[in-house]
Amino acid sequence: MKANVYVTLKEEVLDPQGEAVRRALDSLGFPGVKKVRVGKLIEIDVDGANRADAEQKLRSMCEKLLANPVVEDFEFEVE
Repeated sequence: MKANVYVTLKEEVLDPQGEAVRRALDSLGFPGVKKVRVGKLIEIDVDGANRADAEQKLRSMCEKLLANPVVEDFEFEVE
């Protein structure tokens, strides 16, 4: 099964990369962008007996490696 995992900084965590992108957009003539948050998309092809099994594996992968639970949130979708 194919899955997309989205990892983003928690809302209360400062995002200096996002702020740099916001400033760059402004300087390129795109005023009015108030906030930019930068995250990661991870595409995974995972084996699973069924959808629930694949989702359990993905959750475990995120908790153990793909996301830092102290500063990041994650969500995923199985196609």
